[in-house]
Amino acid sequence: MSFELQVHDSIAAIGREAWDACAAPTGDPFVSYDFLHACEASGSAVPSQGWGPRHLTLMGPDDAVLGCMPLYLKGHSQGEYVFDHSWADAYQRAGGRYYPKLLGAVPFTPATGPRFLHHPDTDEATVREALIEGALTLTERLGVSSLHVNFPTEPEWTAMGEAKMLRRQDMQFIWRNNGYQAFDDFLGALSSNRRKTIRRERREAQGDLDIRVLSGSDISEAHWDAFFEFYQDTGERKWGRPYLTRDFFERIGQTMADRIALMMAFRDDIPIAGALNFIGRDALYGRQWGALEEVPFLHFELCYYQAIDFAIAHGLSRVEAGAQGEHKIARGYLPSPVYSAHFIADPALRTPVARYLEQERAGVEAEIAAMTAELSPYRTTDA
Repeated sequence: MSFELQVHDSIAAIGREAWDACAAPTGDPFVSYDFLHACEASGSAVPSQGWGPRHLTLMGPDDAVLGCMPLYLKGHSQGEYVFDHSWADAYQRAGGRYYPKLLGAVPFTPATGPRFLHHPDTDEATVREALIEGALTLTERLGVSSLHVNFPTEPEWTAMGEAKMLRRQDMQFIWRNNGYQAFDDFLGALSSNRRKTIRRERREAQGDLDIRVLSGSDISEAHWDAFFEFYQDTGERKWGRPYLTRDFFERIGQTMADRIALMMAFRDDIPIAGALNFIGRDALYGRQWGALEEVPFLHFELCYYQAIDFAIAHGLSRVEAGAQGEHKIARGYLPSPVYSAHFIADPALRTPVARYLEQERAGVEAEIAAMTAELSPYRTTDA
């Protein structure tokens, strides 16, 4: 296959038609043109915020885009959810310059998905190999310290390992739909104690609130105003400054509303809390959450139980509720592996990181197995 690689400083320079010809067949909402463009055009993922787009395209005859890769020149490690701060600190203490670095990822989104996108008329493995090689070459040409690809699919992770990138493994907590027809079917798969606890949590959370699931044209500007207020409150309490601007939510509301499920709680028609979810081809992805009023178990109701209800009703195979949260296990979300891959140019840093990652992978695998065996809420007998 004859092709050349090009680097672009915005996704708009590639265009929706060309990008989505590769991205849309994946069914992943986060690698869509509309999501990535909203991140950039809203001022959320831009050079002034430490996110400099360097997207790769694989160009064929007549300038046809055969493949593409979301790629950013990062001036920090914020908003990534794969933590390399200790590597940066160690390298900089030794006199190295860790930033800027290259990052292949979706900004602010710890959800597994394709990172090497290919046109359906091309060979996936060939395009993936070319994009990996192109990203490594760009790392060298820019003279940056490293290349990181976060939350790729497992086949992509394997391919990057074959390209001599260092492989890292972590875990998230994912709910899987075992053919349930209703929420009660899911409850029936749990131990009796967990069934009782979840029913009680749902009763207390719902109380006198009106909980609505909004999608498409049902989501108004007033809903987005309320949700942005929730998001700001959570962001300020957790990490000091929220990453996403109000304009980001405006943009996804205009272009992606049919791929959004916004769970909102109202008291006397006034919204007090909400959870934002994106709808994929076979999964529901939980993202941001926030509340202006403390209500027991409302976080669990909006983020976990309403998501399960939605996934069952729409025949989705799983709910990915985001990073961290061992408390999710008791709500039916079991530990599952997630991946990243890393190329570090300087052997003085690469060698100790490789040794650390080898030990870390073994530890994560053991922890997943132990958590599943010891903490799973699912019945193993007729309990």
